[in-house]
Amino acid sequence: MASFMRFVDRTSRCFTLYRNNQLEDEGVNGYQHLYIIKVCKHPGILQDELVREIYVNKSSVARQLSLLEQNGFIRREACKEDRRQLLVYPTEKAMELFPKVLDVRERWNRRLLEDFTEEEQAMLFGMMERVMEKAAYLLKHPEEGVKSE
Repeated sequence: MASFMRFVDRTSRCFTLYRNNQLEDEGVNGYQHLYIIKVCKHPGILQDELVREIYVNKSSVARQLSLLEQNGFIRREACKEDRRQLLVYPTEKAMELFPKVLDVRERWNRRLLEDFTEEEQAMLFGMMERVMEKAAYLLKHPEEGVKSE
């Protein structure tokens, strides 16, 4: 049987390359689109919250946010309640790019699924949501990982 994750990984890499191509003129790479979306939707989000929501390690989040900050897309401030925490805000530049980032994602989804009926899409989304939830659960409960045969 083919590996399920092979399909997921290849699809994800293709989407990253597509985003790179579509957003390179804007100064954003294919990995940064999700940061733009999260920060624009939730101005003042804690940097540590991005770690939890995006499922990326702290150093990767810090590195991507540093690049976005250097390129004028976000700004970070120390949290008043806990100076160790950083709040992340979009700049005007990020807010102007935000609709384009959403459009790139929407066009990819539309093109990727154009050969599926609405019923097939609903079924696929339902199954993928279950897979995503199971993956998040297993990440939090590694002791319940894949059992050997």
